[in-house]
Amino acid sequence: MIPPAFDYVRPATVDEAVGALAEAGEEAKVLAGGQSLLPLLRLRLAFPELVVDVGRIPELRGVREDGDTLAVGALTTHHDVVHDPLVRRYAGLLAVATATVADPAVRHRGTLGGSLAHADPAGDLPAVALALDAELVVAGPGGRRTIPAWEFFVDYLQSALTPDELLVEVRIPKTDGWGFHYEKFHAVAQSWAIVGVAALVRRDDGHIAEARIGLTNMGSTPLRATAAEQALSGADGPQAVARAAESAAEGTRPSQDLSASPEYREHLARVLTRRAVLTAGGMG
Repeated sequence: MIPPAFDYVRPATVDEAVGALAEAGEEAKVLAGGQSLLPLLRLRLAFPELVVDVGRIPELRGVREDGDTLAVGALTTHHDVVHDPLVRRYAGLLAVATATVADPAVRHRGTLGGSLAHADPAGDLPAVALALDAELVVAGPGGRRTIPAWEFFVDYLQSALTPDELLVEVRIPKTDGWGFHYEKFHAVAQSWAIVGVAALVRRDDGHIAEARIGLTNMGSTPLRATAAEQALSGADGPQAVARAAESAAEGTRPSQDLSASPEYREHLARVLTRRAVLTAGGMG
């Protein structure tokens, strides 16, 4: 299908991009890797008057260390995230989860920032950002501000970004020394996850000292399984992990669609949480 007509600009700097967004307001869309926006345009599910292509802004790419934090440029592709040595060392959960996104063609074009800004609760990376306690840096006409991941995802396909703001960087506290795993269930390879679980586990003297669990596709936004996280504190073996995982779906509101019922998604959340935590904790 042929997309509707729109104007197109390709700014060279963040300031130019923000200026274009501020001038166009809600009638503008940002084009990064295009893996979310282009299908919407092709199917005429989006009707922007202006497309702002930020793909040629060099400062939005790359990974760097900043003390105890990794700073990942919003335009860093999934492929580069997966293979970056800093990500693999200090944010291994992000690397392993990103490796499951779609297929190699999408991973070479899609970007971390684009995936998070799209705010799809069925996407793999928003739940990972929650589990990692990531912060998202956005630029607007008034300067830059930092939004915690738990505040960034507002509702289905809605984020805390205002129409004149651009996501520029994702800041991730280093989690070297933590175990991690991303477990998801999908009907066919490369499709959206019916449910996914991102798990981080820190062990101390044979017990789980702390666990963080992000849930994919268990509500209108990505969620943290807080009840399961609390129940996992002090868990010392597979049986204790299994008991704690029974609370993984508490507080969630999974949807009903052609892929699964809410009850089935709740069942998957419990099963996948058990598997993810056992693997992350080295107990599997």
